Order: sequence, then C-alpha cells, then structure tokens
Amino acid sequence: MRGRAVGVGRRSRLRPRLRLRLRSDSGQVAIEFLGMAPTIIITLVLLWQCVLLGYTYTLAGNAADEAVRAGAVGKACQQAGEKDLPGAWQGAEIRCGGQGTGYVTADVRMKVPVLVPGLIGFPIPVQAHAGAVEEVPH
Repeated sequence: MRGRAVGVGRRSRLRPRLRLRLRSDSGQVAIEFLGMAPTIIITLVLLWQCVLLGYTYTLAGNAADEAVRAGAVGKACQQAGEKDLPGAWQGAEIRCGGQGTGYVTADVRMKVPVLVPGLIGFPIPVQAHAGAVEEVPH
C-alpha cells in the first residue's frame, strides 16, 4: 500500500453510483408532461369549443324545424321555435314568414357561446333555415 492514497478506494466505489444516477431517467416524465401540458390543455379547449359550435348548429336547425312546423299549421311560429331551447341559448332570433302564401319559412340566428354557455358569445352567429308547405284545413 505504498503508493496508494487514503480514500481512493472509497471514491472508486462512489463513481458507479454517480454514473448510474446521471444516466437514470427519474423525473424525465414529469418534465415532459409539464412541457406538453399547455398543448394538451389548448387541444381540449379547442375540442370543447367545437362541441359547442356543433351543438349550437343542431339547436338552430331544430328550432327552425319546430318553428316552420308550427307555422305550417297556423300556430305561433316563434314560440314553437324557442320552446325547446336550453336556457343559455334562449333569446335566439327567429323570423317566420310566408304564412298565408302556401309556403312557410323560418330563419334562426343564434350566438355560439365561448367556452361556457350563457356568458359571452362569438360575434358571428349560426344560421338555420327551414321551409314547409302550408297545410290547409279541410
């Protein structure tokens, strides 16, 4: 043990542990998740907004169909169109026309909510149109 310094053997035993720790992936998943979290959240928000847009289109089409169906038999067109609308979509603009001419039409304009129904809406409305032949009682 003549040329050997004190503690050299201990240092050589720690080196493999240090190398193993530097090469391990512990914590890597957390860092990758934090990096991807904004992308995931933005994607979910955009998907939710697409769901609201599609649901508004469906509601507008159904409101136009209900309004023109009621107008074709001589009932109140606007009230029939608004009857089945959920609370956040109330206040849709429903115009009925053509009663007494043989062909009844209904036009519906609704605002698409931004993320939460009932708070604010996009400035560009969703439009739907429906028409039906007016029924004449016998």
